[in-house]
Amino acid sequence: MNLRELTKKINIKGRLFFDEPMEKHTTFRIGGPADLFCIPEDIEDLKVFFSFCMEEDIPYFTLGAGANILVSDMGIRGAVIDLSLLNGIKFDGTYLSVSAGTLISEASRYAEEKSLTGMEFIYSMPGSTGGSLWMNARCYGRSVSDILDSAEILTENLTVRKYQAKREDFGYKVSPFRKMKGIIINASFRLSQGTKKEISEKMAQIKVDREKKGHFLFPSAGSVFKNNRDFGMPAGKIIEKTGLRGFTIGGAKVSDYHANIIVNTGGARASDVLRLIELVENRVFKQFGFKLEREILLAGQWQHGDRRF
Repeated sequence: MNLRELTKKINIKGRLFFDEPMEKHTTFRIGGPADLFCIPEDIEDLKVFFSFCMEEDIPYFTLGAGANILVSDMGIRGAVIDLSLLNGIKFDGTYLSVSAGTLISEASRYAEEKSLTGMEFIYSMPGSTGGSLWMNARCYGRSVSDILDSAEILTENLTVRKYQAKREDFGYKVSPFRKMKGIIINASFRLSQGTKKEISEKMAQIKVDREKKGHFLFPSAGSVFKNNRDFGMPAGKIIEKTGLRGFTIGGAKVSDYHANIIVNTGGARASDVLRLIELVENRVFKQFGFKLEREILLAGQWQHGDRRF
């Protein structure tokens, strides 16, 4: 398809780029070019571009903060919709309304300023609000679904549908949004009134813990594998027992600080990371009989033209 010709019919306030390197937009700092990269300025822009993708049958990938994904070296065929400009936070009593492109850590900080407790656990996490909902992000014993009241979804017929959160719809790092067609545009969180001093102290402790685990030393996508309680210990501990901590392939390395994190030490390719992921999976299965479940998602065009969104 000739995307350059097709996009001449689009009239939006936001920006369009061709062959945009995805390494500029992921926390791994890895990824080949996206055929078409759109940054809508507002919801109306998003509707126009979303409608364009559907009318022209162009596959689209919705991008938050670029966390929890590994984009192929070959890049992404079709369009990437970057929601970073769709940001903003409002509060009403103990409810926090957050636009999908807002960093979830910023929402946590805003809640702290308003002395609202419940979002401390997700402070300093790199993902966007929309991405955190889609993944049902979890850390320090809590999940986003524990505080989610509702979400707004832009459907394929360009109407906004409200989803009222139900606990039974969610699982461990699993959300109902993965099966929904459309784009998350807003989330409402149900919090509680708290004491700012206590909230701030808890957030500071969480940040220090993340620093000790080396979260901020090198580009990464956070935890590579989910923790399975049936295995008796966290995935990081299992991987450590295989002796793979510090193991490298190309520029990709199993972190010296936390074995469930793979980092980009400089110039790593997606293929390096994927080979290292597969090595860890095979080694763990061979030694312990455990089949680790990936948390990181593959995005873009991989071998044999396989598109994994």
